[in-house]
Amino acid sequence: MLKSLFSLFDRKKLKNTFKEYGFYVDSFDIEGYGLLQFAQWEHPFAQPFIMSKGNIDFYKQMISSGDFVIDIGAHTGDTTVPMAVAAGKQGTVLALEPNKYVFKVLEKNATLNKDCTNIIPICMAATAEDGVFKFNYSDASFCNGGFLTEREKLDRHHKYTLEVTGKNLEKVLANDYAHLLPKLKFIKVDAEGYDKEIIKTLSGIISTYRPMILSECNIFLTRHERDELYSIMSRFGYKLYKIEDAEDRASVFQAIGKPLTMEDMHKEKHFDILAKP
Repeated sequence: MLKSLFSLFDRKKLKNTFKEYGFYVDSFDIEGYGLLQFAQWEHPFAQPFIMSKGNIDFYKQMISSGDFVIDIGAHTGDTTVPMAVAAGKQGTVLALEPNKYVFKVLEKNATLNKDCTNIIPICMAATAEDGVFKFNYSDASFCNGGFLTEREKLDRHHKYTLEVTGKNLEKVLANDYAHLLPKLKFIKVDAEGYDKEIIKTLSGIISTYRPMILSECNIFLTRHERDELYSIMSRFGYKLYKIEDAEDRASVFQAIGKPLTMEDMHKEKHFDILAKP
């Protein structure tokens, strides 16, 4: 009991005290892919990423060598790197992460595995308008956070604010990456419940190039926000599917089952969604 109290005290102290954390590099010998490296953030609330064959095989079902992929909310790169291995050296993964502290880890991961990946990291949030915005985090060292959902605003668990740079991603893509857009095959959005607002800003790109989209129905979304997410993702003529848990991800197209309905958006608290044109 005493040990448990000390543990709670230490966790609270860590949560309320700012510290900038470094990283260390792990190596993973992956069957079929060889030795791959990954920089792990030393933030105490960041779970170490265990790279596996299943991580990469999941994305290889949707991403081919040479494809252009966008990772919005890349964090340390735990989805960026497997996607980049799937796209290969000839492909490109554009990885967006607005948090300047975790971005340093993402930058490091972009320099690893250069013989089989091509990652472009950008420290920015995908926003409707360009500017500086305040993101809210649940700890003073900014592990996880973003724009608050309607429910999170009421709960007030994310009281630590961080100023981030936001840009309209559709304009950035048109200005700087137009040559890659014809190869756009996949977009992953993980923005702590803000996914639907980001997808709105990409309507022109999505309508023109028809990439698959991997998003999430976040646990903190209200009923109204869930309905809006469904409406936004399906309005492009896409069908939405629930992605099952991790062990099923290596066979995603066998696991997705029937398309989701709007009613299905309220049956589970938290799940991933694959939108297919």
